[in-house]
Amino acid sequence: MTESTKQISENDLLRADIYQLLAALLRRQPSEELLQFLHGLEVDNSDDSDMTRAWLAMKLAAEQFTAEQLEDEYFNLFIGVGSGEILPYGSWFMTGSLMDKPLALLRQDLAQLGFERDENVKEPEDHVAALFEVMSVLIIEAPSHQQLAFYRRHLGSWIIRFWDTLSRCDSSAFYAVVAQLGRAFFETEIVEFERLVLSTPVVETSDVQIQPKANELAS
Repeated sequence: MTESTKQISENDLLRADIYQLLAALLRRQPSEELLQFLHGLEVDNSDDSDMTRAWLAMKLAAEQFTAEQLEDEYFNLFIGVGSGEILPYGSWFMTGSLMDKPLALLRQDLAQLGFERDENVKEPEDHVAALFEVMSVLIIEAPSHQQLAFYRRHLGSWIIRFWDTLSRCDSSAFYAVVAQLGRAFFETEIVEFERLVLSTPVVETSDVQIQPKANELAS
């Protein structure tokens, strides 16, 4: 991504931070430092929204579990012997297969946006944590039409189903709470992207570039 002078709202900063937090929780088991951070969150108890309830549950879960316990839970869920209980990849949730056409289309969009694959990362680019990391960057650095297009192409059709599946996995305890937080957050994201749709037309065909033509941009 190139340097940008985009004005960032407090809401977008918060959104980007939540994407990064969810990415960190899904990339690997949380460290003691991350658990301490989550336990120390200040949550407004007067707000009875789904997000507030999810943050309170996350704060409590971070106190109840240790990093050592979560190493086992994370392994069972996402790695396993052969495979974990859930496959956290966009291609799997969109087509039922790994390394399928959605991954190829994702790679095209990532290249166009200027993202380069880290040689130290072995997971395919459609790992849910990687997609969240991209979304965080796009929110902060890119025009709104790019985060909207990326979400609609690579996350919107399956991400709620991912959280619901994660919450029902046999080994999910701490990660059931992560799923609660993720689902609540993406319910708010659906509203956010509905707002963006009104001001940022994006062509939906898979062969169109993620960078729209000038006459497609909002005034």
